[in-house]
Amino acid sequence: MASIVTPGTVVGSTEKNSPGTGTVEQNGDLIALLTGKVVDNDGVISIETHNEMLRIEVGDLVIGEVVKLNEKSGEIRILSVEGKANRAIMADQEYAQFHVTRICDRFLHNTADGLRRRDIVRAKVSEAGNVIRIDMREDVNCGVLWALCPSCGDTFVAEQNNDWNVACHTCGNQSFRALADDFGGEAGKASMNGSGKRWSGAAEAQFAKGSAGRATFIAEDIREDGRERTYFKFQGEGGGGGRERRQKAAPGCRLFVGGLSRDVEDDELRSKFKEHGKITDFALMKDDAGNSRGFGFITFEKKEMADAAIAALNGMKIKGRKIGVRDADAPRDEKPRRKQVEGARLYVGNLPFKASEDDLAALFKDHCDTAHVHWATDNAGRKKAFAFVTIMPESKGEEVVSKLNGHEMMGRTIKVDLSKPRDRSGGNNNRGGKGGKSARELRALAEEEADAKKKKRRRPKKD
Repeated sequence: MASIVTPGTVVGSTEKNSPGTGTVEQNGDLIALLTGKVVDNDGVISIETHNEMLRIEVGDLVIGEVVKLNEKSGEIRILSVEGKANRAIMADQEYAQFHVTRICDRFLHNTADGLRRRDIVRAKVSEAGNVIRIDMREDVNCGVLWALCPSCGDTFVAEQNNDWNVACHTCGNQSFRALADDFGGEAGKASMNGSGKRWSGAAEAQFAKGSAGRATFIAEDIREDGRERTYFKFQGEGGGGGRERRQKAAPGCRLFVGGLSRDVEDDELRSKFKEHGKITDFALMKDDAGNSRGFGFITFEKKEMADAAIAALNGMKIKGRKIGVRDADAPRDEKPRRKQVEGARLYVGNLPFKASEDDLAALFKDHCDTAHVHWATDNAGRKKAFAFVTIMPESKGEEVVSKLNGHEMMGRTIKVDLSKPRDRSGGNNNRGGKGGKSARELRALAEEEADAKKKKRRRPKKD
């Protein structure tokens, strides 16, 4: 029985034969691992090849190139096995893995603190199963045999300087490598690893920089011709998740704009502020759906321009809502507070959403001298179903309540009542309310929640 087969060919059955050299048992079949002749020796099926492949075993000393480094593990590509004939290594044993604790007898925060890619190392095989695992810690002959300076590409030489044991004479870079005893072809280098010692403050400071401290560029004197280095950059790329990093504005130039209607457009708002000076940055905050969140930030070139915008636009109505404009960087105690309007404060509930503040003010002005409207909104700037109206003279509060409570406005019967003042101690004035809210405000929140539930039930199905 003799024929030429290639890896993966079924060469027999385990019912009558057993696997020999160059074959493996799989699902009752004998599979060839090598290219060569099939030989049957008393029921043992083997592959005879002129280019015999090498199988790595536990205890072998392997020479390899570091090809992958993770934070706590790494991988080498095995180049040869010491003490064995120069034969090709089986494809399933070409790579070996190691853990950071098996590099040297010293604590390493990261595998890159003791090895780098392209280093040539010697290691002992500790496992030779489905995964080849190696160890460089237990034998002084194991470790780095040859290394390149990652800064300039020249060859490192063994040179002790506190914790650093290798140096580059071209660019002056110093570093640490888990050296084999014969690093660079000279004996006695393993003693430079500082086995069991703690790292100095300077070394710890370098390691604490993380990946940035370990990253390097190739220097121009070895790998480049001295021309200025340029890097590709995507449009809009930069710090802060891909957005361009904004320069910090001078004090008093950056304004916060609040109370905006969700219907306001960027260009409309920008044009209002542009009248008062040069705008260097404009950001209207929006939610994931692209709707305005009711506030934004506008930066002027000079503080005088920002002050003029505050004086002219603070309290202006845009899209039916009064906006607030102030210095965004002013300390909290210096930010202007909303002035308390004097008069009788009335709660108005069950309002139609199509009504405006002007419509509501006009209704109350027929029964009093002045009416100041504050329409409640949610975080997105959408109007709620209630508002507070402050009227003058204050003595007409109960009279206006009796006349307008139950009045029909745009198809809805509104509710009007006196708003009880908040108790700053944490409860409602003589009502035991929670959270410092008046009874009317609590009622308004309940009405709003009920309206939201009704709308949710009436919401049409999406296609």
